Amino acid sequence: MSPLRPTSRAAALVAVPALALSACGAVKDDTEGPAAGDGGVTTITVGASPTPHAKILEFVDKELAPEAKLDLEITTFDDYIQPNVQLSEGTLDANYYQHLPYYEAQVKDRGYEFAHFEGIHIEPFALYSDKVKDVEDLPKGGQIGINNDPSNQGRALQLLADHDVITLKEGKDATNATIFDVADNPKELEFKETDPAQLARSLQDLDAAVINGNYAIEADLSTQDALIVEEGKESPYANFLAVQQSNEDNAALKKLDELLHSPEVKAYIEKTWPNGEVLPAF
Repeated sequence: MSPLRPTSRAAALVAVPALALSACGAVKDDTEGPAAGDGGVTTITVGASPTPHAKILEFVDKELAPEAKLDLEITTFDDYIQPNVQLSEGTLDANYYQHLPYYEAQVKDRGYEFAHFEGIHIEPFALYSDKVKDVEDLPKGGQIGINNDPSNQGRALQLLADHDVITLKEGKDATNATIFDVADNPKELEFKETDPAQLARSLQDLDAAVINGNYAIEADLSTQDALIVEEGKESPYANFLAVQQSNEDNAALKKLDELLHSPEVKAYIEKTWPNGEVLPAF
């Protein structure tokens, strides 16, 4: 199946013979992947998390893409699995929702033949609570929500360790720690593994929860109200544009990545999330 989205039916019909000749299902000329249709406009289908990824893409589509002769079709996903599945199947030309540790785990576990561009933004993890105002006030035996995603659970635990809430076993850190690697837990906190998308909704039943940045934004949680916040500077968790490996040299996809790293996008991020819920990574 082809990730090509020509902008006219005539262009689509012309593309069919070329599709049959391509082993990977994409037109192969100087590059592979999305190609221009009538008027020289290239349509790119991008999968993204609703916030902030889709919002950033919508800004690019409205303000920057027309001059670059790009047209973005943005498909949003509430989970972390389908954007890569659909990218691998060719339903999407690119996706924008993941950071490097998650990407690498997915590529290793599922055998995806992907490539990625440089980081665009960072969503700091933070510890939120409806019951206490200071991390020191977490009750003994308190229940702490933590994501059940292996590539992010260590990140959440590292945040707690960085603020002396817990201590991790030697050799364990954000890249490999699980709830079974807590060496010292002076408050005897009980960790409740929860789907990342459900953590914000579970706050009322927990003493606190470490919440992924995108889900915190969707729940109208501000880092200003968080008990502790992950350091964003030089973070390895910058989110980027991922594509099929065969398409990484496609001119349209490279142009989209260029737009996502533009001064206009940086200014949009800083204006839209002035409290640091989203930080530019460039």
